[in-house]
Amino acid sequence: MRIARFSHQEGIKYGIVDETDLVVLSGDPMFAGFEPTGERVPLADAALLAPVIPRSKVVCVGRNYADHAAELGNELPAEPMLFFKPNTAVIGPGDAIVRPKQTSLTSFEGELAVVIGRIAKNVPAESAMDYVFGYTIANDITARDLQKTDGQWARAKGFDTFCPLGPAIETEFSFDGARITTTVNGEVKQDGPISDMIFSVAEIIEYASAAFTLLPGDVVLTGTPAGVGPFEAGDIIDVEITGLGRLRNIARDA
Repeated sequence: MRIARFSHQEGIKYGIVDETDLVVLSGDPMFAGFEPTGERVPLADAALLAPVIPRSKVVCVGRNYADHAAELGNELPAEPMLFFKPNTAVIGPGDAIVRPKQTSLTSFEGELAVVIGRIAKNVPAESAMDYVFGYTIANDITARDLQKTDGQWARAKGFDTFCPLGPAIETEFSFDGARITTTVNGEVKQDGPISDMIFSVAEIIEYASAAFTLLPGDVVLTGTPAGVGPFEAGDIIDVEITGLGRLRNIARDA
């Protein structure tokens, strides 16, 4: 089942994607359950939004692909390397990635994103997938120059618009053969299998939930394959993941 968050006639709703239509739902699927309302909205008449705006946090994993760690000259971590993005960084498909004046080197990082569906604390890997609501696509935008000069990643990863998500949440995603592909203006920059992740989704949830509680609607970014690189104002950045569709954003300067 693919669930989208969208705006239509000045209202924001959730809906199940059914070919060319959205089956409108009542309630918030991640917090209060949902039921179809009987209303259908043509996809062509709806504006897709970020499929979730986390009320709590976005948890990210750094260096979770060996080839990406190698391209930046970094050693492989012995445990998942965690950092946060604020929920104010989240934007949706079609929204502009704003390059702030504080940086001159912004980079794209296509990633698989996990949406948490239940309160998770000290969850063992064996049952971790029971806490997953679904999956979507993310672009972990990074001010690469500030990442180096600041000595930590909060500002470099956390500017407004630095966490595009979308286009929808897939509740039955298959990892088999899935790939992450990122293009800039149609040119392929990243193309790697999700199976190359060092730490699995279950291992990440176990590790993260041992440190802090994961709440429904929280998003977990699982790392990026090799090929990350800079982008400029006016560039069109597409991230595609097999079975999840395409997340497209256009960059502009502040």
